[in-house]
Amino acid sequence: MDGINRSNIKIGSKVLVVKKEHQRTGELTQGIVKRILTNSQIHNRGIKVMLEDNIVGRVQKILE
Repeated sequence: MDGINRSNIKIGSKVLVVKKEHQRTGELTQGIVKRILTNSQIHNRGIKVMLEDNIVGRVQKILE
């Protein structure tokens, strides 16, 4: 599942995100969603979330 629809992402979901500083390289970071930061229902670059270790990034893939 991709991360452009807010309804697909739940707190506690395991996801792959791209941090802002890694958008050019596409390097992904795995983590568990702590907070959903994007208010809109759809975002074409991915819903912005905060992971449990306080990393902020846009969801590229939902693993669960």
